[in-house]
Amino acid sequence: MTTIVPISEEDPTLAVVRFTSELAWADAGPEVAEQQVSRLCVEAQECMVMGRWLDLASLMLTSADLIFSNSKVSEKDLECIFTVICDLVSKLESPDEALEMAKLICGKIIQQPTDKPALRLKILFNLYNLLENTYSRFYVYMKALNLAVSGKVTEHVIPSFKKIDSFLKEWNLEVKDQRDLFLGISNVLRESKSSGKDSFKFLTKYLATFSGEDAYAMGEAKEEAVRTIIEFVKAPDIFQCDLLDMPAVGQLEKDAKHALVYQLLNIFLTQRLDAYLEFQAANSTLLKSYGLVHEDCISKMRLMSLVDLASDGSGRIPYTLIQDTLRINDDEVELWVVKAITAKLINCKMDQMNQVVLVSSCTERVFGQHQWLTLIAKLATWRGDIANVINTIQANKMTEDGSQAMQGLMIR
Repeated sequence: MTTIVPISEEDPTLAVVRFTSELAWADAGPEVAEQQVSRLCVEAQECMVMGRWLDLASLMLTSADLIFSNSKVSEKDLECIFTVICDLVSKLESPDEALEMAKLICGKIIQQPTDKPALRLKILFNLYNLLENTYSRFYVYMKALNLAVSGKVTEHVIPSFKKIDSFLKEWNLEVKDQRDLFLGISNVLRESKSSGKDSFKFLTKYLATFSGEDAYAMGEAKEEAVRTIIEFVKAPDIFQCDLLDMPAVGQLEKDAKHALVYQLLNIFLTQRLDAYLEFQAANSTLLKSYGLVHEDCISKMRLMSLVDLASDGSGRIPYTLIQDTLRINDDEVELWVVKAITAKLINCKMDQMNQVVLVSSCTERVFGQHQWLTLIAKLATWRGDIANVINTIQANKMTEDGSQAMQGLMIR
């Protein structure tokens, strides 16, 4: 097996040019091949002497497609070849030129995403690590996300999502680039089918970047807003979100095409099972078109309705009310309460003797102004209670100190 790691004193860059050009012109015959190889090596030397690194990168990338498809070149050799090519970015002083070279290299790497996708991804991350300019790094990272989806190798990029917060600080992106990033990550997670919650989280991050903008800018978020709503309704383990407070979602309310999807979200977040059943009866075709399963929606709405019953503030839910609201048999009441407890939606006890559920706390489906006011009121109450306890302790301490002082006087 031929290796491109130079064992002579020839410059690694020229060694790569010679190796790749020999492969590219191998079928042209010895005479023609030798002529072309010599020409390319001379041209590469001129670029190096004159510091024309962009031209050199372009020259070296010309036969990249042939190299990838050549069975004589091992993946190890391919990685070495592109390590040398990628290293050219370190010779550039201008951030703009570094970005231009990164675009050149990425353009070649992502052309055939299904051919050795894992290796192509590895090359892109190698390029990422060689770049110093933060925007160039972001550009390469985005290309890596797209390649991962097209090449079906998403498992190689998902671990990096844990560092997204630190990446955002480093890259210092404008809003448009943040949108591209959040949407790209969500697409990777959706393709991998690894975590519906994570995909939903980054979709909501994307939608949250739209606020108080012109109609055109908001319009580009419509389809993703619909997708986010459908993902929320489908998810069996997501029961809380702030979508109703987002302008990108709010625009759907009066949209002729998507108003019903907004209405569906509103039902899941603010109403009970009976409202969903009424909606489904009138819009069953719409729900099916989005891949929503009626039985799954009923199950989720039963849990949502139970949460709504628990949040009324009384702390007591009669079994009969649960039965009527969830439209279930009397022997299923405790089963659904247990499901809500398991899903960490309700913290409660079941009083079987009195046929009542005693609620100590529950999850809020939405956390808007009303919930904030309720929380502020509770905090104020707790603060007052704590202040009363402190005053009582201090008063008792003063009384105790006074009693001890009197006893001291009497002893003397």
